[in-house]
Amino acid sequence: MTALHEWRDHLDDAGLAGSFLVRDLDDGAELALDADVELPIASLVKLPLALATLDRVRRGELDGAAPVEVAPGRVDTPGPTGITRFQHPARVAVDDLVYLSTSLSDSAATDALFDLTPPAQVAAVLRDLGIDGFSLRHRMDVLMATPAETLDGGLRHDLAIGTTAPGGGSPIAELDVARANTATARSLAALLAAVWTGAAIDPGVAARLRQLLAANVHRNRLAPEFVSDASAWSSKTGTLLNLRHEAGVVEHADGGRYVVVALTRSRVAAAAQPAAEIAMGRVARGLHDELRSR
Repeated sequence: MTALHEWRDHLDDAGLAGSFLVRDLDDGAELALDADVELPIASLVKLPLALATLDRVRRGELDGAAPVEVAPGRVDTPGPTGITRFQHPARVAVDDLVYLSTSLSDSAATDALFDLTPPAQVAAVLRDLGIDGFSLRHRMDVLMATPAETLDGGLRHDLAIGTTAPGGGSPIAELDVARANTATARSLAALLAAVWTGAAIDPGVAARLRQLLAANVHRNRLAPEFVSDASAWSSKTGTLLNLRHEAGVVEHADGGRYVVVALTRSRVAAAAQPAAEIAMGRVARGLHDELRSR
């Protein structure tokens, strides 16, 4: 087996520090790199939000068919999808907001859902379901309101990289583990394991969340390493300045199922980093293959 320090070196060569965990859903065996490091999770917060919203719909606290008026998002920022790029208000059912938030990573839809279930209530739902390790503190719109957003693209990344302390502190709130939405690779793996194995989560809720993650449109990070005619990849990504994350499950035709979580910080001051994306995929795939071949 490849020594874990070699995988760390591979990430380092790509300008990354990472927290990775791969777990066999059938026997619980795992391989991990610093899986208990707390990190800001950016759009990965949409995963527990979807779970909490679907569970509240199941319990009758929310009506999935109820229309919600959603304000348009910012249209001058590259990358966002869905209502986030709309120029006019839209009326969208709760169930469809969950789809837009989870599968398209639509942050305007996400904040409409946070209006219904604020971060503290999402955290409470997770605790009720026995899922720990998440600190949920803010909506998505604050990610577009950081001081960094007023700077030139390169300066934004310089600021993010140059001000992140070894312990995870940062003057940018959304990159500061004491103020951001945070989790660990282990806690994200536990959430996904519960969704795939049915532990503590209603089967209908779990099935719907699996469908939403299978429909994820952002497939440039880990998907190239896990999608094939003999396997299916379902996941959620998270990206903010120097953060690049993905958490998902690969299901093989022979019945094997593995949670794969990759959380990374980059020290390269650039928005486009194809080498980093490739390195993330290779390390995740390498850990998966080592675990699968044991």
